[in-house]
Amino acid sequence: MNLLRKIWRHPWIVAMFNLLIVMFLYSLSRLFFYLITRDLFHEISFSHLVEIMAGGIRFDLTALLYLNSLYLVLMLLPLQVRSNAIYRNIAYWCYLIPNIIGILVNCADMVYFRFTDRRTTCRIFTEFQNEGNIISIILQSIVQYWYVSLFAIAVVLLLVLLARKNTETYKSQPAWLYYVRETAVFVLSVYFIVIGIRGGFGKYTRPITISNAMQYADQPNETAIILNTPFSLMKSLENETYVNPRYFSDEELEHIFTPVHGYSTNDSKPDDVSKHSTLHGYTDCSRLCRDKNSRLNVVIFILESFSKEYIGYFNHDLDNGTYTGYTPFLDSLLLYSRSYRLSLASGRKSIDAMPSVLSSIPMLIEPYIVTPYSTNSVSSIADCLRKKGYSTAFFHGAPNGSMGFQAYARSAGFEAYYGMDEYDGPEAFDGTWAIWDEEFLQYYARTMSTMQQPFCTAVFTASSHHPFRVPSRYEGVFPKGTQPIHQCVGYSDNALRQFFLTAREQPWYENTLFVFTADHTNQLTHEEYTNAKGLFEIPVFFYRPDSSLTGCSNTPVSQTDIMPSVLAYLGYDEPYFAFGQDALTTAKERPYAINYNHPVYQIFSDSLLLQFDGQQTSAIYNFRNDPLLQNNLKDNPGLSQYEAETNNMGTYLKAYIQQYISRMINNRLTVE
Repeated sequence: MNLLRKIWRHPWIVAMFNLLIVMFLYSLSRLFFYLITRDLFHEISFSHLVEIMAGGIRFDLTALLYLNSLYLVLMLLPLQVRSNAIYRNIAYWCYLIPNIIGILVNCADMVYFRFTDRRTTCRIFTEFQNEGNIISIILQSIVQYWYVSLFAIAVVLLLVLLARKNTETYKSQPAWLYYVRETAVFVLSVYFIVIGIRGGFGKYTRPITISNAMQYADQPNETAIILNTPFSLMKSLENETYVNPRYFSDEELEHIFTPVHGYSTNDSKPDDVSKHSTLHGYTDCSRLCRDKNSRLNVVIFILESFSKEYIGYFNHDLDNGTYTGYTPFLDSLLLYSRSYRLSLASGRKSIDAMPSVLSSIPMLIEPYIVTPYSTNSVSSIADCLRKKGYSTAFFHGAPNGSMGFQAYARSAGFEAYYGMDEYDGPEAFDGTWAIWDEEFLQYYARTMSTMQQPFCTAVFTASSHHPFRVPSRYEGVFPKGTQPIHQCVGYSDNALRQFFLTAREQPWYENTLFVFTADHTNQLTHEEYTNAKGLFEIPVFFYRPDSSLTGCSNTPVSQTDIMPSVLAYLGYDEPYFAFGQDALTTAKERPYAINYNHPVYQIFSDSLLLQFDGQQTSAIYNFRNDPLLQNNLKDNPGLSQYEAETNNMGTYLKAYIQQYISRMINNRLTVE
């Protein structure tokens, strides 16, 4: 009995017990996370949920060994001072404080996940570094998501109640025996701790990373259940953002895909363009100043959180043909616009959209704005058109500096920036983020009338954003639908209607190309929109007041196709840099759209989706026949009929990734 009591009180046993408590609480948090977000996942069977829960333990162990490293050292050092009361208390608080922080961070991500579809990485600190209202946003979220707040408090209380203090007392015994025994325990413990941090042992075992979560997932977004936020934060901090995969030699790479556009077969080309370039996306753009479209104004709308699901025009078949959506004005405009049946966002955050839409630089792995390469030289649609005498400006009704938009607009070549500081109109701050859309879009229309034509402007709307409110005068006016965002979408749609009523009276209106897209999706309801394809579906369409652009194309497009499409439509006649392709004036030579669905890359044709984890293809779906993406064709005998197409898609995707990473690392995101 005395021996058992002695073993139970040994610091090693106390430390392991406390570690097991936290691991249990992380598993409990994982189950709670799944239960409150299960509407965002495909139906997960009980057996698969067990597999996910078991797989998550591996990542919990690594995270907790990192978090508790100081505590474990204090508990396991072979020193007799461990029995000192002050030393015990220090060790106890070195256990509680890091683990309480880890639990709170993990619970906070249960809320944030709904907006990002992935676990948070350390880039969040850069994303929100300029947000002066972050405290009010956190406080609102604590109240709005009260059930998560209560769960977090309960888990922290459980941790405090169950945690054990070291109660070892040093009794007279031969010193040599004590130090030999405790040193052996320490060395053995360090060995197993290193194995736990690495995620396994063996000479071929590499340290565990975020991508290892795909081992237990059927769909990419399931990795969010498997992972925990402390692990994601620590691993994103220690890993390089980009490592050149070197799938191809330089010559092979340029032959398959190059982001440099705008050379005819007789034009001289810079060194980084191969002699094969005319075969891969190059067109003769010598029409500038001879083309009737060459002096058009360009107005680009980036609509906050406007998922394609909200737009009735694209969804006549939903709810057995009874679905009407929440955007009656955009529906009416789409009847006279060029649109696309499959149009995709590059990422799931607002900061992913700016480079994608305006500079044709997609989000791969991490948002460009928050990577170490954000100081690279970049071009943009504004930069290109300024060379041809265009006035350029970017508009966003949030406080100047918010989300890094002002800095990016400047680096991308916009001459002017109009934010909350410049706003000149009736008081209309929404209390959280920005000027209400109706007032700010009126300001946008009026300000463009003071600019010299031709001009190129872009506006990023804000009102269809969490915490999902509308001005008090509009309460009850727009359909509330089934999600809090739905009435906000109705409000912003009406703000666009009011903008066009004002714009039609302006001298520049008839001579303007209007471009519409969204930054990302949000709060999705239908199964078709909650999978790896639907999570990225946003509107992309082009409108001319003379109705010269109409029809809905089967060509898949992404945000990165907007810049090359506009430049081609205007007849731009100089080389430019873009990862997208022209989808407006000619058929895309490579009819693919690409985005990143953490932790896999995705490439879409007009009917197939291929997912690639950086090393191998992980899934292939025919989304025309399988809209819910339930039948992975990767190892299916039926794949043979698609073999040639999927091989081409895989090759193109690898070249795209390699071009992106190598050019990002080497600061080659411009033609020069």
